[in-house]
Amino acid sequence: MSLLFRDAAGPSLAPGGSVLCVGAFDGVHLGHRALLARVRVRAAELGMTPLAISFEPIPREFFGRGAPVPRLASVREKIGLLTEPDMRLLLLRFDAVLAAMPAEAFIEDVLVDRADAREIWIGADFRFGHSRRGDVAMLRAFGERRGFSVSVLPDIEAGGERVSSSAIRKHLAIGEFDAAARLLGRRFAIGGHVVRGQQLGRKLGYPTANIRLGRRTSPVSGIFAVRVQGIGALPLPGVASLGVRPTVNGTEPLLEAHLFDFDGDLYGRRLEVEFVQKLREEEKFSDLDTMVRQIDRDAAEARAILGLHNKNRLSGEHRDPAPFTEA
Repeated sequence: MSLLFRDAAGPSLAPGGSVLCVGAFDGVHLGHRALLARVRVRAAELGMTPLAISFEPIPREFFGRGAPVPRLASVREKIGLLTEPDMRLLLLRFDAVLAAMPAEAFIEDVLVDRADAREIWIGADFRFGHSRRGDVAMLRAFGERRGFSVSVLPDIEAGGERVSSSAIRKHLAIGEFDAAARLLGRRFAIGGHVVRGQQLGRKLGYPTANIRLGRRTSPVSGIFAVRVQGIGALPLPGVASLGVRPTVNGTEPLLEAHLFDFDGDLYGRRLEVEFVQKLREEEKFSDLDTMVRQIDRDAAEARAILGLHNKNRLSGEHRDPAPFTEA
């Protein structure tokens, strides 16, 4: 049975009625997960369909008219998080038509006709419809006439801080990865399939697994200590850069992860790179030798942060294994 739907118009997604939540859900953080959990519980109690309604692109991206909007999760990651376990997802295309839809039409056409809502759960600051005219009061007034209830989930706090996507972005922007993880409920990560590069990392002694960001704008950039999921049962430690590689005149943002003491072929494999700690900003070096000396220092610092024995590549105590990919 399909769990993902894209169109605002169409037959009812829940002929027996739904309990639903609505939001942008960027990152699907702890607050979002509390909302989703409440929907699942209430749907089970009432024998109805649990349903999440979200938007892609998120409204901030649409109204930004091309300005980069840092995302906490890719569309693929968001779909995976919202549809587990067995949550149906109506992922609406946020375009000019949807942006111009009056709040009243959104309630009638989407929440009532398409979703057959019986209970709606939202956050206190939720707004919807053209010019953001729709709010909790409007939903409740319609609910009295159309047979659904509206409940507002109180703010969720973690470590004394209100959980929100904007707060997580702020923590990430200044390298506070532990604080971001506390609100996100997991470490911030970027995933993707390993692609072939220009073999430069291989020549320099630091082969990297390369992941393109595509249309996604990352909330972080620079050099990082990381752990990489998707290779074995446990994450593998490494050092990574995320940026445009100014020393080699790069233009496209690229995530390059060097895994310590690893030998294997990763081309085409999907990996998740978890960011543990920021080491420094990306910079342009005068030549490749200067860049390699800095990479040596970065690798040593990342090893120390990740609790690994610090092997000195230049002294001969350590040589990386055969390259596992070509940067």
